[in-house]
Amino acid sequence: MMAVLGFVAVLALVTGLIHLYLWKRLVRDTTTPGRWRRVGAITAVVLAVLVPVTLAGTQAGLYWLAWPGYLWLALMFYLLVVLVVLEVPMLVARLVLRRRVVAAEPTTAAPEPVLVGAAGPTDPPAAGAVAAPDHDPSRRLLLARGAAIFAGLTATGITGYGVRTALGPPQLDRVQIPLAKLPRSMDGLRIATVSDIHLGPLRGRAHTERIVAAINRLDADIVAVVGDLVDGSVAELGSAAAPLRDLRSRYGSFFVTGNHEYYSGVEEWVQEVDRLGLRVMQNRRQEIQARGGVLDLAGVNDLSGVGTGLAAGPDFAAALGDRDPSRPVVLLAHQPVAAKEAARYGVDLQLSGHTHGGQMVPFNLAVRLEQPVVSGLGEVDGTKVYVTNGAGFWGPPVRVGAEPQISLVELRSA
Repeated sequence: MMAVLGFVAVLALVTGLIHLYLWKRLVRDTTTPGRWRRVGAITAVVLAVLVPVTLAGTQAGLYWLAWPGYLWLALMFYLLVVLVVLEVPMLVARLVLRRRVVAAEPTTAAPEPVLVGAAGPTDPPAAGAVAAPDHDPSRRLLLARGAAIFAGLTATGITGYGVRTALGPPQLDRVQIPLAKLPRSMDGLRIATVSDIHLGPLRGRAHTERIVAAINRLDADIVAVVGDLVDGSVAELGSAAAPLRDLRSRYGSFFVTGNHEYYSGVEEWVQEVDRLGLRVMQNRRQEIQARGGVLDLAGVNDLSGVGTGLAAGPDFAAALGDRDPSRPVVLLAHQPVAAKEAARYGVDLQLSGHTHGGQMVPFNLAVRLEQPVVSGLGEVDGTKVYVTNGAGFWGPPVRVGAEPQISLVELRSA
């Protein structure tokens, strides 16, 4: 809870600064002093407060705040992006306007010399020789309003598209991954992988039912749920998660914790997920005997477990130590960055989520600063890492450039 409150405090500061910028560009620059400017300023303050209030309120069970608060968060973000992109062309346009005004400024004749000793005031300037201002306020106002309208329409369109994508059915990503140690008899073993379901204020039981039905249609050998199942307690979301008991696979369904489980009562959720028939891989591994071959499937707790006092963090030695190195091993770990440690234990393949594929472009660029792989198949120090985009969303019900996803990973013998 303290981590969440700290995040809300930082978000309040950042969103306050963003709203100050939006107020300047969308209100102050587009209006003249008066009633409408005051209305715009009040609106900006209310919306700035809405964002942190939404995050804190939904944690306290005020779910009615979720839709208006999270939708505005997405719209705010894309307004910021579009307006920042427009800064350079707007600056150029203002400079051009200023030069045109200066060029159109009437010139005055040189003053006539004044005789020494002449008394009285100098002659008035010639008629029409009025000094022009350094800019044209009406043109600047028109330019600012045009930019504001363009930004508003663009941000609204992107957000609307993102809502439709986020609330739509998860797309299926099929990927074949060769493993050098995989026995030929196990060639084609299929692992249905899903992450970041994020049951919570905006997603409930119907969301889980749709995901379970999609996975069951794949007829997979193994099902792997790699973290961030929930954003709330078992009391709040237990019924929403219940359809997970209907997952079907030949060799079992498995689960590892994500960072959001540690915000939602990880110990209760571990027990609940186990009760629903998924084996929770808490720093452990299991032999998968299939088609006359053997594969080690391992799982580690999320990195967020370190120092929480709720449960242990990842223990790679417990999950991967003392195993037969001739066998291939597939590791379930919520965050792709865990591969940096997993590679030291010779992990052949790590399946992860966490990134949401960036969820809202250009956030994918920021995610890349923290995680070695954002989406799809990559490699970290010799360990292959596959990252699925996740089937849900966190925060805004918006996905742009990263569709919700269920992945079917097919292992191939090299």
